[in-house]
Amino acid sequence: MLHGLKFLGLGCWLIMSLTGCMSISRQPSDASNICKIFHENPHWYREAKSVERRWRVPVHVQMAIVHQESHFVAHARPPRRKLFSVIPWRRPTTAYGYSQALDGTWSLYRKSDGGFFSSRTNFGDAMDFIGWYANQAHRRAGIPRSNAYDLYLAYHEGIGGYQRKTYLRKAWLMPVARKVANRAQTYRSQLASCRRFS
Repeated sequence: MLHGLKFLGLGCWLIMSLTGCMSISRQPSDASNICKIFHENPHWYREAKSVERRWRVPVHVQMAIVHQESHFVAHARPPRRKLFSVIPWRRPTTAYGYSQALDGTWSLYRKSDGGFFSSRTNFGDAMDFIGWYANQAHRRAGIPRSNAYDLYLAYHEGIGGYQRKTYLRKAWLMPVARKVANRAQTYRSQLASCRRFS
């Protein structure tokens, strides 16, 4: 009987570990305040710091990008297009999860660094993807890992698109990148004043 309970407990632990259920994430009540975000989800801070150590992308830059991409919604997707302005149709892209990574880019990440069990709805995995992508942008395009403005342009346009300056044909995109850079700066200042996370 005791042996059976131990086996059952081990099985439950293994399932929880594989699915990432050991730490439950919730959407922040105030996404404009990084201290509150990390207070509500302390494991997010640990995961973001781990990404910072691995890829050397600052926590405040990671968080500003994920804020812009999904507003910290785990299952975020682009809204469906409408057929004849009424009927829900296809989505414009395959972007999904916290990082809004596209299917193809996510697949490339999983093969190169992310691992088979990585999930776009897992906060730590999504942040690691952002760190990995920012590191690729740094290596291939020379963008400093702390430059939220240019990293976001490369994140949105693809590194090749950034190098070809495709963003110059999208007047709306540069103000969005500026917003990401401003949020990163705000998050950086807030993080420095957080008692628990500074």
